[in-house]
Amino acid sequence: MEIKEVSFSYHRKKKLLEQLSLTIPQGCTTAIIGPNGSGKSTLLGVLAANYAPSSGTVILDGQDLSRYKTREVARKLAVVHQHNTAPGDLTVEKLASFGRLPHRALLVPEREADREALEWALECTDLQDKRQKPLAELSGGERQRVWLALALTQKTPILFLDEPTTYLDIFYQYEMLDLIQRLGQEHSLTVVMVLHDINQAIHYSDHLIAMKDGQVVLEGAPEEIITAESVKSIYGVDVVVRKEQETGLYIIPVKKKKIESSKLRQKKIDKI
Repeated sequence: MEIKEVSFSYHRKKKLLEQLSLTIPQGCTTAIIGPNGSGKSTLLGVLAANYAPSSGTVILDGQDLSRYKTREVARKLAVVHQHNTAPGDLTVEKLASFGRLPHRALLVPEREADREALEWALECTDLQDKRQKPLAELSGGERQRVWLALALTQKTPILFLDEPTTYLDIFYQYEMLDLIQRLGQEHSLTVVMVLHDINQAIHYSDHLIAMKDGQVVLEGAPEEIITAESVKSIYGVDVVVRKEQETGLYIIPVKKKKIESSKLRQKKIDKI
């Protein structure tokens, strides 16, 4: 999958993406990082056909994405959005089964392939014993896994996730990311996800796309592009970049030096 000279704006206002060209590595996990408002979720939305580019082209399997019908796109890629809502009385099994809708015509009964895909998705997300539970009775981490199960039920080779760890505590964040990583590796999926946490992006991706002000400023393997200088240029934050055998590559923000006490006292005097 690739994009060529893609720009995007809402109602012809400020461009949120401008002249982007890049290729998504097949069978790898790509993380999109960058500060708030840099265009990360917008780029994902354009790749997922949620937004039509103002100019340029998105290519999927050698064809312009705009030429596919909605049902055809849903057979090729699945999306887990950042904000998801569904009736609280809907069961896990029922919601996950909606992922099969792109694969059968309206009013056509469920087929064996549909049941197999559903069982596979529930097994992958460890939700088989919760299949009859309503969404209202699930924890935040469990609900997020249900939305992932819905996407997996589509049985697509491409999986997009927009900030999949949003609203989750640290335990469920790493549970979700471990699951996504395992699924990508075991089933050779092309995974693209937007992440805010740089260390999580480093650890769980093969390829990074770093954005700022609607532009791709860096792209490549995490160990190749994550440096103290690159993080400073993208986020405006000083960091120390380290690599250890047990943890791999990671960054630590550097605390800004304290203002001298004399200056603090002077400020207090000035206020008086």
